Amino acid sequence: MSTDGCIVSFRRAGSKINRPEVRQFAAELADEVTLGRSFDCLLTDDRELRRLNRIFLGHDYPTDVLSFPSGQDIHSLGEIAISVDRAAAQAIEFRHDLGQEVKILMLHGVLHLLGMDHEKDRGAMARTEKRWRKHFRLPVSLIERVHA
Repeated sequence: MSTDGCIVSFRRAGSKINRPEVRQFAAELADEVTLGRSFDCLLTDDRELRRLNRIFLGHDYPTDVLSFPSGQDIHSLGEIAISVDRAAAQAIEFRHDLGQEVKILMLHGVLHLLGMDHEKDRGAMARTEKRWRKHFRLPVSLIERVHA
């Protein structure tokens, strides 16, 4: 376990990712959003996200972020997987940099690990995500883009 409470791994994530910045943001999320509970985050490519999406959710396509809550583990919230390929495309589409998009996806994944579900919670996750997005000075969130 790393000293910041989170493990961030990079597998086929490319060279355009600022790895220290991503690790620092994960530590900030652990300190401020999860209140010290750790999580692991894998940054990888579309092929890996497609594989995970197919195995765990039965969807045979790549997606931008997947969250895997740990359940009853009091120390770790679980794991997040982020497609750097999807993040790069979305960063171009929404006119911000790749680092910001990865942070948006990581925040979104962490909120899911905390038990939030934007499909069932009548806007609670969207409001929480918006508040944290403003706190971290991030552009429009994932949920806001979907509902726009």
